[in-house]
Amino acid sequence: MASSRDRQRKLAREKLDRQLARRAAATRRRRQIQAGVGAAVVLALIVVGSAWALGAFDRDPAQKDAQDVCLWTPQDASANTNLKDVGTPATTGLPTSGTRPMTINTNQGGPITAELDLAGAPCAAASIAHLATRSFYDNTTCHEITAEGALRCGDPSGTGLGGPTYSFYDENVPTAPEASPSASPAPGEPPAYPKGTIAMIANPPGVNGSQFLVFFKDFNPAKPTYPVIGRVTGGLDVVEKIGALPTVDNGTGAKVKPTTDVVLQKLTVGEPTTAGPAPTSPASGAPSASPNAG
Repeated sequence: MASSRDRQRKLAREKLDRQLARRAAATRRRRQIQAGVGAAVVLALIVVGSAWALGAFDRDPAQKDAQDVCLWTPQDASANTNLKDVGTPATTGLPTSGTRPMTINTNQGGPITAELDLAGAPCAAASIAHLATRSFYDNTTCHEITAEGALRCGDPSGTGLGGPTYSFYDENVPTAPEASPSASPAPGEPPAYPKGTIAMIANPPGVNGSQFLVFFKDFNPAKPTYPVIGRVTGGLDVVEKIGALPTVDNGTGAKVKPTTDVVLQKLTVGEPTTAGPAPTSPASGAPSASPNAG
């Protein structure tokens, strides 16, 4: 007959065996859980990585299209009575590539045709198109023939102070030409504003509205300030004819006012077109293609 001490030893051994079995089962469960979690994490990383590579986390295209392209800064018409309120252009969904055709009819002949550069000056093109649909330019005067060799148009007041009740920042201002030792543009450098260039002009500079220049001769300043927005494609001979008109003092001491009124009868802007190859030869009365002509 087993002694009481032997029974106690047997019971203790059985208890230890049960504890070891429970611990082993717990260890197996823990390892199974850890393996499952690890596999889930790896799978999740694979899914996220694949989605990232396929662009699932890119911003929605509709959101990209909805981003503001241009900023229109309000101008106070009560402080400047030469300003004319015709609303503001859209800020989103504006074309930023290709060109838009523009046509100008004057009492001095025409039409003068041009293309606006949507890549280099999308805001200027959007502004001119907006103003054209509001007949803002119609029956206004091109009030200056500037000393730089350009026809200045786009101010309904004819004072140089007029425009819409908004402004926008400079775009596509040419870089300063490489200077010679005499601080003048180096010989042989292409002009910053070749004949036929269309550029914005503002008073003060950088606060662009509706006024623009059409150059009838090359202009190459040491420091360009006019944003290039396009180029003449036809009717440059009309611009040159207007540029040859005699001028008188405009009342400020500058002899820039044409003695014969130059009336901009109608300005229209067409739909955007995709960019095509530069023409190899200009149309009658149009300037040669130039990379600086916008």
